[in-house]
Amino acid sequence: MNNAGTMDLLGLSALEERVYRHFLRHPGTPTEDIHLLLHARRGDVRAALERLTELGLLRRSDNGDVPEGGLTAADPEIAVGLLTDRRLSELHHELQQVTRPRNLVAELRAEQSAHTPTGGGVERMTNLAQIRNRIDDLAFFAREEILSVEPYQALTPENIEHARPLDSRCLRRGVRIRSVVLKEALGNPPTAAYLHELSAQGASIRAAPDIAERILVYDRHTALVPANPADTSRGALVAQEPGLVASVLSLFERIWDQATDLTSLLDTPPPDSVPLSPMELDVLRSMCRVTKDEIGARELGISLRTYRRHVADVLRTLNASNRPHAALLARERGWI
Repeated sequence: MNNAGTMDLLGLSALEERVYRHFLRHPGTPTEDIHLLLHARRGDVRAALERLTELGLLRRSDNGDVPEGGLTAADPEIAVGLLTDRRLSELHHELQQVTRPRNLVAELRAEQSAHTPTGGGVERMTNLAQIRNRIDDLAFFAREEILSVEPYQALTPENIEHARPLDSRCLRRGVRIRSVVLKEALGNPPTAAYLHELSAQGASIRAAPDIAERILVYDRHTALVPANPADTSRGALVAQEPGLVASVLSLFERIWDQATDLTSLLDTPPPDSVPLSPMELDVLRSMCRVTKDEIGARELGISLRTYRRHVADVLRTLNASNRPHAALLARERGWI
């Protein structure tokens, strides 16, 4: 069968998929001799039938057109939804297992510190590309918290596109983000839109009218500050000495306490934060609510062809691979 095995990513074996597809085409087939039709061993087919029934992909039918007690296949949309939910749950559990052994990080750090010469806890970096790479690495491997004070007046589109995947990844993994920005930056629409997007995903953001400090702290053990606060082109210092990091943390907390929460400064999302037309937003919400395009088109009072065109536009705008992916991205960005 040319398309066999395409459900393996959702957790089905090749034989289980063949059995499910068979019952889609031939509901009610007697199970006693189905292994002959599939050219497979009886025991393997019996195990596949039991698992598919347990997953809800095969069900005993009450339909009069099917022999009493016969099996029918669940609707494909329901079947794929059940498998997707199950697989996502398994992946979430696996991710928890992977990120759980944080004590291993502390143990390895202790070994590293034991062999670090005195004064080796502070590193000076002067190359801008090197500094950016170190910041990306620290953000990528952060496990608990990222703190920042950044007195920029605006973010360029390049800045935003570079930061978005790392910030979103951290927030999805449960890393807490607390950031203080210059209040003036909220007057720049793209910057305000991005900060609102981060806030909708769970980041805590505050603004202050007058800050000059530049601070980054990762998991309360690594701090990054300018080598010369008056001239950031002179490079940066990366510190892991506990006393220095504690001082930077104390400074951050003072700045944080005096700043104003973003939600009280931005009562509503900036216009640029949702680059979808009102109709596309309606279609996006419909995609998340209904299971069939025909129902969505009818509810919105548009043709099926127009509805599907809007769906394609929404997927393209979100850079989503499919509809569930689009719904996830839209929720992450606070659009729905």
